[in-house]
Formats: sequence, structure tokens, C-alpha cells
Amino acid sequence: MTAEQGVTIVKSEPHSQGLEPHANSLQLKAILVVDDDQQLASALQWILADENFLVDVAFDGRAALLKVKAHEYDAVICDLKMPRLRGDEFYLQAKEIRPSLADRFIFITGFATDARIALFLTKHDVKYLVKPFAIQGLITCVRQLLC
Repeated sequence: MTAEQGVTIVKSEPHSQGLEPHANSLQLKAILVVDDDQQLASALQWILADENFLVDVAFDGRAALLKVKAHEYDAVICDLKMPRLRGDEFYLQAKEIRPSLADRFIFITGFATDARIALFLTKHDVKYLVKPFAIQGLITCVRQLLC
């Protein structure tokens, strides 16, 4: 599945009195959630699925990189401090593989004041939310990113 193709749900009504079939289509957007906090990642998966997004989860940057190589996503929600491959490193490698993702990341971090992280966030001009964040704030950020 590609982000351009998405998933289309079509509902047809029976032909009656010479009417043409009526089609309602809904384009579902695919989101990758990357966080080593498995409880948070799973909670975000359920919350975003309830908002009608297709959600995939990875628990570290290396696993996320494999998913980005295999699938196309419309957006990525990513923690910055993770084992194996940090979020900033994952971002740099992911945008090499899929350049269209460069402006489709939302970072979530509890360390926005850390000098290295703050430099990365400003240098790359990426969207981010500071943990703990309001769920509605994340949903709003995702919807703005995808419109």
C-alpha cells in the first residue's frame, strides 16, 4: 500500500429507477508511531485508530527504519530519546529513504530543553510536542500536518 493509493472504501446503492450507483470514498491516512515506551505507543495507536487513521507502531528507531523501507506513511510521530537508534538519527535516515517524509514528522519528547535536542529541533524546523502533552493537541497537530 502506498500513501498515494491509501485505502478506499466504496459503498454502492442498488440500481433503482435508473439511478447511477452512489459512491462514498474515505481516504485513510497511515501513521507510524515510534516510541520505546510501549504503553504510550500502544495508547497512541488506539487513540489515533479511533480518529480513523491507519496506525503502525515501532518501539525503537531501527525497527521504525525497517518499516519505513517497507511501507509508505503519511506521517510519523516519533520520540527522540530511544535505545538502538535515537529519533533524530532515525529522522535523518528516514528522509534519505523517503524524502517526502521530511516535513511529515511530529516529535514527542520530554527533553526539549536538552541542548542537543533543542538544536536538532530548531535546525530542522520540525514539529514537536513536549511530554506530557494533551491528546487533543496531538490529534490537532496530526490533522494540520495531513491537510
